[in-house]
Amino acid sequence: MQPQTIELIGVPMDAGKARQGCRMGPDALRVAGLPEALTDLGHDVRDSGAVVPTPNDVPAHDHLIALPECVGWTDAIAQTAEDVPVETLPIFMGGDHAIALGSVSGMAARANSAGKPLFVLWLDAHSDFHTPETTDSGNLHGTPVAYFTGRPGFEQFPAPTIVPADQVCMIGLRSVDLAERAALEADKVDLVDMRAIDEHGIKAPLVAFLNRVEAAGGHLHVSLDVDFLDPRVAPAVGTTVPGGATEREAHLVMELLHDSGLVTSLDIVELNPFLDDRGRTAKLMVDLVASLMGRRIFDRPTRSF
Repeated sequence: MQPQTIELIGVPMDAGKARQGCRMGPDALRVAGLPEALTDLGHDVRDSGAVVPTPNDVPAHDHLIALPECVGWTDAIAQTAEDVPVETLPIFMGGDHAIALGSVSGMAARANSAGKPLFVLWLDAHSDFHTPETTDSGNLHGTPVAYFTGRPGFEQFPAPTIVPADQVCMIGLRSVDLAERAALEADKVDLVDMRAIDEHGIKAPLVAFLNRVEAAGGHLHVSLDVDFLDPRVAPAVGTTVPGGATEREAHLVMELLHDSGLVTSLDIVELNPFLDDRGRTAKLMVDLVASLMGRRIFDRPTRSF
């Protein structure tokens, strides 16, 4: 494994939904040892601190939660992402999943500047394909994929750099609204729900997607939501859905991603330390990132809780 330059970018965004706590996610990952785990693997790790949202004059909305704040975060995150040197792998430490409104758009702009298409692997229980018009909850953390694939309704937001929907693969789905499902199928997003994983395993659909990325010479952004995992192993998330990926399945995904050599950026989102059990989830997320960045199965430390 070749050492890489990794930039840790804290995104203490807690505006994408009503339930608070994700703003503590970046510091929880630091305390759980993310910088040290990556340094121990031989990588050059730089912590750039925290993104600060851009001030704006977007008015508050009667239904959408914290719309002005989400617009400000999106603008700041996208610019931060686009400015990361192409030879550096940024890890965006969230924060709720609304950080992907900015991180994916910024990574798409960076890929375009390098003459490469961006592909997105969405590891999540939810598709997050609502628009501001279709969301019943008003939680904008349920809208990022709709935003960066160019669905209408985001006029208050900065114009995103578009990622075509057929360059998005969602793995781990188990909570998708009917309106989202119809839109996803129409836009030809690659969908892998937990039934498909139960029947065929998690490796085959992931490898098929990675082969597409490689064939296109693309960059790959991975957006890892804590609720991709089953809440029995990762309780520190406010959007728990039973029946998620096991710890072993999640490690296999990370190991296959490492083997591919295709990953150019990563989100870690929806970690809410207020809901954790003695740091259990934060430590697991650190271990998963370490697997993504080259930790072998024989090198894993024994964890105590």
